[in-house]
Parts: sequence; C-alpha cells; structure tokens
Amino acid sequence: MPAPSAHPDTGLTLDQLPVRTVATIREVHCARHDGGALKRRLMELGFVPGERVQVLRRVFAGRGPLAVRVGTSTFAMRRLESSLIEVVSA
Repeated sequence: MPAPSAHPDTGLTLDQLPVRTVATIREVHCARHDGGALKRRLMELGFVPGERVQVLRRVFAGRGPLAVRVGTSTFAMRRLESSLIEVVSA
C-alpha cells in the first residue's frame, strides 16, 4: 500500500509511484518550515514540471531511499524529498 502523501490535497507523489513506471512531474511542493530551500534544490537538480521521471528501485522493502531517474541522471532520494514531487502518468 502506498505511503500517504505529504500533501493530501494533491495527486500521486513520486514516493508512491510504482517501480519502473514513467511519469511526468506536475509540481514540486515546498517542505514545511524550510523556506522553499528543498524545493529550489530539487528544481536545480532537474526535478521541474514537465520533466519525465521514473522510480528505478526501492530499498529496504520501500522504507528506505529510492533510486530515481530524471532526464539522464539517476539520484538516491529520501522519502521526504520524493513526497514533495507530484507526478501524473506519462
């Protein structure tokens, strides 16, 4: 069962995306109490609306970090970060 979204008023977030499913980033949300710093950092790394994204692997039965591909880059992401990225099916 997918983890609850950090933003209950939104759709599917990257941390909920099934492995190997390609999606498109719809929006990157701000984390609570960080002044938008994490959102800016994610966008600097290429997590921008309209970009295609894919979860390649989940570590520790879905409780650990995710291996995520955005564009031609691959990142290890914590669930906090991936829960800020809202996606739609590609």
